[in-house]
Amino acid sequence: MVDLKVKLGKLELQNPIVTASGTFGYGVEYAQFVDLDTIGAITLKSITLKGKVGNPPPRIAETPSGMMNSIGLENLGLEHLIQSCLPKLDNLKKVKVIANIAGHTIEENIECARELNKQKRVDALELNISCPNVSSGGLAFCLDLNSVDVLVRGVRKVYDGSLIVKLSAAVPDVVKLAGVSMEAGADILSLINTIPGVEVDVEQRKLFFSRGSAGLSGPAIRPIALKAVYEVAKAYQVPIIGMGGIGSLDDVLKFMIVGASAVSIGMMNFVRPTIATELVVELREYLSMKKLKLSDLKLQ
Repeated sequence: MVDLKVKLGKLELQNPIVTASGTFGYGVEYAQFVDLDTIGAITLKSITLKGKVGNPPPRIAETPSGMMNSIGLENLGLEHLIQSCLPKLDNLKKVKVIANIAGHTIEENIECARELNKQKRVDALELNISCPNVSSGGLAFCLDLNSVDVLVRGVRKVYDGSLIVKLSAAVPDVVKLAGVSMEAGADILSLINTIPGVEVDVEQRKLFFSRGSAGLSGPAIRPIALKAVYEVAKAYQVPIIGMGGIGSLDDVLKFMIVGASAVSIGMMNFVRPTIATELVVELREYLSMKKLKLSDLKLQ
């Protein structure tokens, strides 16, 4: 009987468990493992206006407490998303669908947002301004507050639905970044994205990834993510989707206690494809056993 519904501004989810962009494909890839309609929301793989090949291999490296990736936003483009991917989600009735855009320029992001504003199956839009694996756009936006302001305002003008801005902790001041995003029109913030790092091929005595650096995710970044969520939640009254190394019920609880309204599962989808649905059940059972409501999960 526990009510798991959460409201992120005007976006209402049946529960606070979300899947992170880039780790859950376009949703249908995981349908053989989970009932997608039991999850709060699925965030689709990042798209750009035109298809993108991405970075050359190798693209993935395991680390002692997570993984690194340098995919480079490979995707088949906006038209493919609209024509081929979104229709496959039409039969889903309860799960919300969040589209993720990661254009290389302000104009490209605005054009993607304008087209996605016409799509009924898109319930919210996540603006990815924090990917570390591309040479233009991505994290470069996060590091320039003026660009963030112009970009978010531009997208806000053409997108009527719930606008999520995805932030990085690899910036001088994530609280200031969050404030600029909100002032420019963000309804919801998601944080954090992967953290830039380097891996080395010892045998070849060279950097493992062709771009040099790549994005670190998994349990290794969880304390960094918790700090970012805590600081932003303390500074502002804004719905936050917390992410970064979530792999257990304890992790979900930690993020919600420090201020997240919902949580997003990333790397662990690769390890345990059923984890999102399992966490919905575990969260409900925990709250029932403790006789708590979701709103009770806050710092004392």
